[in-house]
Amino acid sequence: MAINNINQLLIRNIEALSATRPLLVNIEDQGFISQYLSQHSAANIDSYHTNYAEYKTCQQIQNARVNAHFCVEYVAKTKHDMAIIHFPKSKAEFSFTLEMLAESMTENATLVIVGENKGGVKSAEKLGIDYLEYCNKVDSARHCLMFIGEYKTTLPRFELQKFYKHYQIQVQEKTLEIAALPGVFSQNALDTGTEILLAHLPDIMAGKVLDFGCGAGVIAAYIGTVYPQTKLTLVDVSALALHSAQTTLSLNKLSGELIASNSLSDVRERYDFVISNPPFHQGVKTHYAATEQFLADIKQNLARNGCITIVANSFLKYLPIMQEAIGKTKTLAIKKGFAVYQCYLNNKD
Repeated sequence: MAINNINQLLIRNIEALSATRPLLVNIEDQGFISQYLSQHSAANIDSYHTNYAEYKTCQQIQNARVNAHFCVEYVAKTKHDMAIIHFPKSKAEFSFTLEMLAESMTENATLVIVGENKGGVKSAEKLGIDYLEYCNKVDSARHCLMFIGEYKTTLPRFELQKFYKHYQIQVQEKTLEIAALPGVFSQNALDTGTEILLAHLPDIMAGKVLDFGCGAGVIAAYIGTVYPQTKLTLVDVSALALHSAQTTLSLNKLSGELIASNSLSDVRERYDFVISNPPFHQGVKTHYAATEQFLADIKQNLARNGCITIVANSFLKYLPIMQEAIGKTKTLAIKKGFAVYQCYLNNKD
């Protein structure tokens, strides 16, 4: 397995990262955990993830000294003397993470912050000024930086709702209330791709609908409002997105099933309609494999005459994937750099 740059930086500093109750925050394993436990024989690790795929990987580690967690708000049963934090893609999410973890750390606990230069980690010291007594750069390698910090003694109590962004959108004469946590797609406004997708939904929708890669729940909320006879299921890999989507549904007096899933790993049912503005970013990197895999596998989750409608950047070659994996696919629109594709299973036209 190739080890990413962040873990290479951690491994080269592994002797200095001594703790008895370390907390890993969105750190991919890639063998780092076993090396850490070998180096620090008295340590017991908690590994907290907002990414379901990374959580499942960590959960599979067969070691009683490792506990994996997937949730929005982490609260420690036993306080930690160190936290190793992967600097998130959203700077607002960094503040969210620091404030959330404060109550889970012992007095004088060490904070280790690591991230790629192009991912914004250079701003860790500036962004942490309200939370940290100090935040000092201690190493640099593989286009990554490592900072060491310590919490201030007095910090505000963490309130999840404080970090929500709320806004209204107007789509096809329908007004929706949207709520999103930091780092969630569509956190601040309706994105262009989703706006174009919502203008090209099937004319009639009923039965079971899957919103794949739901983000803040914009697509599902709109469908549930326009087509109240639908049964909504929302899927995302992010705990922050799923919590946001649930909040958006509630604000619009809607209900739905929310599923944490690595692509379609935990999706079991078949759906009459699958609607998606599928993600193509993983952290700060452009990453198409997850969406390509979703399109290749979604047929197994379509009802007999099910329909899938997606929007994507028009330069992405999703049309031939859909043609091969699902069936005859139409291009409904190409607008503002986006394309809307639609395929009905068993379509004979």
